Amino acid sequence: MTDIPQEPQHTHISHADYMNMVHALEFQINAGVNVFLEADPVNRFKSNRSTETFAPDPQPQHTLTPRPDPKLTAQIVSAPVIKPQSQNDDLPSYDIQKARPVAPAVLRENTADAGDVSAAEHVAEQADTLDALKQAMEAFEGCALKRAAKNTVFSDGNPASKIMLVGEAPGRDEDREGKPFIGRSGKLLDKMFAAIGLNRNDIYITNLVPWRPTGNRTPTPHETALCRPFLLRHIELVQPDILVLVGGVSAKEMLDSTLGITKLRGSWQDINIKSREIPALPILHPAYLLRNPARKAETWQDLCSLQKKLSNTLTSDAANLEGTD
Repeated sequence: MTDIPQEPQHTHISHADYMNMVHALEFQINAGVNVFLEADPVNRFKSNRSTETFAPDPQPQHTLTPRPDPKLTAQIVSAPVIKPQSQNDDLPSYDIQKARPVAPAVLRENTADAGDVSAAEHVAEQADTLDALKQAMEAFEGCALKRAAKNTVFSDGNPASKIMLVGEAPGRDEDREGKPFIGRSGKLLDKMFAAIGLNRNDIYITNLVPWRPTGNRTPTPHETALCRPFLLRHIELVQPDILVLVGGVSAKEMLDSTLGITKLRGSWQDINIKSREIPALPILHPAYLLRNPARKAETWQDLCSLQKKLSNTLTSDAANLEGTD
């Protein structure tokens, strides 16, 4: 009697679980994870002492212990300690608990010498048009981020729009193409605004930081301070009626706040730029929503609030036009 080969059993997973795994994998890639240390995940923060077995302590022996030789003891103490080398000692380790990598302490300290904020302000003030501002930013060498970036990501959309979006910093796809929000986050952003009847011809998009931080890390405070004069001049030239601050970095920088985006989102605040008050709405970043889809309901509320604000602005503008006739 011969054994009948059995067909391999396939494990079926739900679409939601599948998408969660895809989002988790994408997060690790964006965080810079490019090597696996083990075939299976290992929690290296968990102590393994409970699984170790220890030999019983030896019973004391009532024997005479010889006195150590001082010369021999000095040689042992001064000898170098040789640590057994593991096959993974030369591989980097990663902390997957953080949503986005943060610049190391050395980089945070040294970036204070990478440029001069006053020089950035002077260069930005000289630009009278959007094209001139873009050329000035491409020629500016005061920010170290520009040296590692492929492109200066300036803007996308309609500069005559009443709504101006301010993102955080370019990602890998944005750096490669030179346009903001064109990756998976950008596709979700398009869907978000399509839900309230808007597309890229109805909005204008830029970033607080126009150059991609290496490894998609969070920009340092000095890097955002260097880029802020260019953004302020950008807003002056576009003259939007509404600002949408996308993500925690742009929201905290523009609102001068230490609160997180989950506390800032959905709350309208006015930003004074050259004696002009512009209402600003912080919202969650699409990349955050891809990792936390349950928060999309809050973003829908914020988008509805934006739609109402835009409608009131258009009505007010129409009334002002009728009054001038």
